[in-house]
Amino acid sequence: MSANSARELQKIYGARFAQNLAYRRKVWNVLVPSFFQKYVALGDAVLDLGCGYGEFINTIRCGQKLAMDLNPDAPKYLDSSVRFLEQDCSSRWQVEDASLQVVFTSNFFEHLPDKAALGRTLDEIYRCLAAGGKLIAMGPNIKHLPGKYWDFWDHHLPLSETSLSEGLSNRGFEIVERIGKFLPYTMVGQREYPDILLKLYLRFPMAWRIMGKQFLIIAAKPRSVSPAGAN
Repeated sequence: MSANSARELQKIYGARFAQNLAYRRKVWNVLVPSFFQKYVALGDAVLDLGCGYGEFINTIRCGQKLAMDLNPDAPKYLDSSVRFLEQDCSSRWQVEDASLQVVFTSNFFEHLPDKAALGRTLDEIYRCLAAGGKLIAMGPNIKHLPGKYWDFWDHHLPLSETSLSEGLSNRGFEIVERIGKFLPYTMVGQREYPDILLKLYLRFPMAWRIMGKQFLIIAAKPRSVSPAGAN
């Protein structure tokens, strides 16, 4: 579920990202192999939730690729190997139980209308992950962006690494890793940096504490799950 219609999302993202799509791809071509690939095995089934223009799912190396978004423009940017799901993320997913090893999402949860919609989405993630499967979630941290967080029309749900971790724990997830300050806030309207600077940034977590405005959470579905699941 999004607080914005599919047509409105198409207009918002077309205007916001049209000018720097090439740079965004360059950034993700560094982020994925230099950082995120270590969480994904080559045989894993991976779903990119709120996939946008597919920068992550097109780049990650894995066994099966799925992507979900309400923006009707998204499929035009996805590789042919990616199965696209155009649906409300807070309703039942078109994915089998326990069939995914990884769900990845970046800068998406803040676009949901409320925590009820987020809760239903987390329940679907839990259902579709296999035991031991991981959710990798990144997003703007309201604790470090109290004003700028609201500079985007489609930001509705304020979250921190603490509040999201609590919501995940309440639904049966185990928090594996939690970083309150990871990447800088946004690439929109910002200077375009050389690849080497991003690679250096990823290697020095001390820099994250200065420049990081987004949280990163790795949460896992327990390997031993009670019949009642997370509910």
